[in-house]
Amino acid sequence: MIAPMLTAYPAPGAAGATARPVWIDLLLPTAEERERVAAEFGVRVPAREALQEIESSSRLRAEGQVLTLSMPLIVPEDRTDPVPAPLGLILSPTLFVTVRFTEVHGIAELRARLDKGGDAPVDSSAAFAALIEAMVDYRADLLESIGASTGGISRRVFARHAPRTRRADLDGGLREMLTAVGAAGESLSEVRESLLGLQRLVGFACEMAQEWLRPEIRARLATARGDLVSLSDYESHLWGKIQFLLDAILGFINTDQNNIFKVLTIVSVVGIPPTLIASMYGMNFHNMPEYGWRYGYQYVLALIALSTIVPILWFKWRRWW
Repeated sequence: MIAPMLTAYPAPGAAGATARPVWIDLLLPTAEERERVAAEFGVRVPAREALQEIESSSRLRAEGQVLTLSMPLIVPEDRTDPVPAPLGLILSPTLFVTVRFTEVHGIAELRARLDKGGDAPVDSSAAFAALIEAMVDYRADLLESIGASTGGISRRVFARHAPRTRRADLDGGLREMLTAVGAAGESLSEVRESLLGLQRLVGFACEMAQEWLRPEIRARLATARGDLVSLSDYESHLWGKIQFLLDAILGFINTDQNNIFKVLTIVSVVGIPPTLIASMYGMNFHNMPEYGWRYGYQYVLALIALSTIVPILWFKWRRWW
């Protein structure tokens, strides 16, 4: 269970009770905490409902030199939230505020850098850039993991020297691979939405805060934008591969089902002539001459066997079986 928390981080080397923070981290903020930040720092912190809006005008806003940004987060695998939790970022020349409702990859790294000092961010824009870089790295790791998982599924689907298995095992394997492809596609969809949110967020910040961002920070954000473009291209490649694997698995399933229907059709066709002959001689009419034959029974058995073998040989000759 995550507890509400308000944490302020002053600039490295700042001392005294009056040291102004460069970063405020709000985890599950209450109304009182949002009002406190607004009263002490003059920054309006939006509620969760406002951060969950999907239109760009609600996710990207600029009021003077204060930028209010939001984006959807990736739902962790161990959570069953129906809707991804939003992440809110408020950036000004003097303060950086994060508003979150779940754990965010990158927050812990940024906190550790501030606690350690050394190369820690010295102002709000540096803290913003450091968090963006950590989030980009995390999404790159996710795409690498999805790519490796997709590659493993692809090798299983198109294994050329797979040993012959029982039909139950084959059906279970196809079902398992179909489930794995679906899970990879779901994860990739979440990463795509997150990448799109990051691209819009970084581009808006670079454009609207260009006047007061230091050249070093602008260069770091430009590098992050380039990384996001390359990650989006790689995500598109993975999406195409997942679609191809999905079509291939469904094609194998359809082929297997067609083979089953083909066998059933051949069996039914082979069984029709013997059934017709047996039913004809089973009518028991008195004027049927075959009933008086000495070898009538053997004749009918031979006729039934011949009517069974001929269709089988014909199917073999046509290579339908």
